[in-house]
Amino acid sequence: MSDLKEGDLAPAIEASDENGELITLAEYRGKKVVLYFYPKDNTPGCTAEACDLRDNYSQFIEQGFEIIGVSADSEKSHQKFKNKYGLPFRLISDADKKVLQD
Repeated sequence: MSDLKEGDLAPAIEASDENGELITLAEYRGKKVVLYFYPKDNTPGCTAEACDLRDNYSQFIEQGFEIIGVSADSEKSHQKFKNKYGLPFRLISDADKKVLQD
């Protein structure tokens, strides 16, 4: 598969978020979504990126965007990462790297 570019339609995604709840992109159909992929929770670059999105979250919401993060970390790791930095958006756990490879 070719790399996604800004504005491309994302592939169908069905995975668990940090709370073990199923998340699909179909539930966001017709909405603007910032789907961002990152290597690992609690690394300097990934933490800076997540905190920047957190700090600007209200502006994204005001403009009609929702943010969803995706990495291969476990749900438990995502819970800790989200709680530690007060992230207001969902994080998809893709431990089997199915979403990352699509």
